[in-house]
Amino acid sequence: MSLKEAYTVGARAVASRSMTGLARTRVTPNMLTAAGVTLCAVGAVLVYLEYRSDWFYFFGGLAFVVGSILDILDGALARAGGKQTPFGGFLDSTLDRVGEGLMLGAIALVFMRDGEELALALAVAAIGGSFLVPYARAKAEGLGVKGDVGIGSRAERVAVISIGLALAPWGVLPWAIGLLALTAWITVLQRILHVRRELRARSA
Repeated sequence: MSLKEAYTVGARAVASRSMTGLARTRVTPNMLTAAGVTLCAVGAVLVYLEYRSDWFYFFGGLAFVVGSILDILDGALARAGGKQTPFGGFLDSTLDRVGEGLMLGAIALVFMRDGEELALALAVAAIGGSFLVPYARAKAEGLGVKGDVGIGSRAERVAVISIGLALAPWGVLPWAIGLLALTAWITVLQRILHVRRELRARSA
């Protein structure tokens, strides 16, 4: 088992145990999903307002982290309470993209306001890459191929964005977004090559 698989399995186990009590309540996975994307949206607005105070970076990043954690816990709640539904899975994966897209869009607007053209280009590349990573996985799994390979899954992207926001007053955010864009597009390439290799092996 790889390091990534180990911490993914471990995190899911901890999340499932923590959701056992909540599963007995009327709280549904869709409620957590909605709360998560709402917090990500609030975080995006706070980041856009960073010109008022550097603290807005911190609070925006904090809201984004909490919202992203809720996006993880909704799946754990669904599994713990037997509340998994096809629509819930669809809603979860769709709103995950919305929350991440809003935050990256807000960061791109900050770069545009500050006249940082290279950082803005990297933010646009990061948005495209972060949307293509889960799309490539979905298409791979539609072909019956494991699609979660690569170095830049959502957990890594959330971590990079959050660290970049926390250190934004010291000029780290453009570098973090550049790293995010690079790893996202490398992951897309990794998944393309993986699917090609698996389909060739299957046909042979």
